[in-house]
Amino acid sequence: MSRTCLFLAWLTILCWAGLTNGRQVGRCSLVRQLHRYGVPYNELPDWMCLVEGESSFNTKAINPYNVDGSVDWGLFQINDRYWCKPADGRPSTDGCRLPCRLLLSDDIRYSIACAKYIRRQQGFSAWVAWNNRCQGAKPSVGHCFKRRNRYFG
Repeated sequence: MSRTCLFLAWLTILCWAGLTNGRQVGRCSLVRQLHRYGVPYNELPDWMCLVEGESSFNTKAINPYNVDGSVDWGLFQINDRYWCKPADGRPSTDGCRLPCRLLLSDDIRYSIACAKYIRRQQGFSAWVAWNNRCQGAKPSVGHCFKRRNRYFG
């Protein structure tokens, strides 16, 4: 009996760790996905700087420590007071018209669509990390679009 309980406890911890750790999105992978989903090339460095500052490229990043009690979700740390619907029923304007849990998915199409909507509504200044870190030099993204020679690496 105790071995079964120990196994179940261990399994629960592993599952919980998997949910909270999330997937680290590769920089070039994210650049190409953003571009594929309609982000203009000249904005890609801003988006990369923003994601690095907000979530460190973690798809399951959650910040529950906002002063107003709201929570920031996913790669782009999208706030549930304004942009997504929290599962616990807290009030939200739900501007992106989606449940916040979708912003934690490894399929980042929902996150990209919502982030682009926020950018259109408020600009990059809607994100604290962009305001604090991305006003000057931004990361280069050109190397993410260079084709590798398929014969020599």
